[in-house]
Amino acid sequence: MPPSSRRLRAVPVIGSALVLLLAAIGYLVFGGPQHSVTPAAPPPPPGCQAGIGGAAIPLDTEQAGMAATIAGIAVRHRLPGRAVTIALAAALQESQLQNLDYGDRDSVGVFQQRPSQGWGTTAELEDPVYATTKFFAALVKVHGYTKMPVDQAAQDVQHSADGYAYEQWTGLATQLTGYFTGTSPAGVSCWYTPPVKADLAGARKQLTQTFGPAGKDAVLVGVTTDRSGKKNKAETVVHVQRGGAWTVAAWLVAYAQQYGISQIRYAGFVWTAANGSMGWQRAKGSSRTASPVPRGSIVAA
Repeated sequence: MPPSSRRLRAVPVIGSALVLLLAAIGYLVFGGPQHSVTPAAPPPPPGCQAGIGGAAIPLDTEQAGMAATIAGIAVRHRLPGRAVTIALAAALQESQLQNLDYGDRDSVGVFQQRPSQGWGTTAELEDPVYATTKFFAALVKVHGYTKMPVDQAAQDVQHSADGYAYEQWTGLATQLTGYFTGTSPAGVSCWYTPPVKADLAGARKQLTQTFGPAGKDAVLVGVTTDRSGKKNKAETVVHVQRGGAWTVAAWLVAYAQQYGISQIRYAGFVWTAANGSMGWQRAKGSSRTASPVPRGSIVAA
């Protein structure tokens, strides 16, 4: 074999040896093979839904809160689910369940009610509790509203220029009614990254403004504060009438981000803000950091 051929073959042998030597040095210096670290996926943006799976209805947090308020006022005044459906259909048409500070002429709020038509002041109508209460006060004066078409009943309250527009929202409003009144329990869920400390005092105040003062025959039988687990974390325990319990639970979920609530427990189910997109889950055994849920009560922390 010619000398030049021997020299050409020696090059890859030397090169391979050098690669192996560098690899060995790298292993000794850096402690074995190095792996790239994939950054954790960012949490999903805050949001809500009514229902689960592919049929779930997406909502933003304001829409969920508005639907929860409408259902809560109806439960407070012992109104039927049909009243909730009519109010939701009207609110979907007028504002897409948003508390607007503008509208046609002097219309404002979730129902686009007009101060000039005697509904109240602008400030009052921009308060969803007040606006919803006024809507239902007018609705119950409509004779036979529970048996008439949703759009007709809504129009008899709203006196809109196009009363037929409410009809298109009947199906969606009916579904939302089921989830927010508890006919379809554990149906409302939201998700967000919770803070370290919740504003439970603020939540209790708004809860009573929506559902009324606590009392033996009221929706809220009592609202107390407790301490739970080794972390001594504050919790609000809401004792409720059974018929309105899931409505209250849905309200707490819908307003969880506003008041920093990270967990709600009721009837063997638990909702957690960080993974709320998974919906309510069956509680698995007892938790060292969570107190037992008293019978007929909702615990929010």
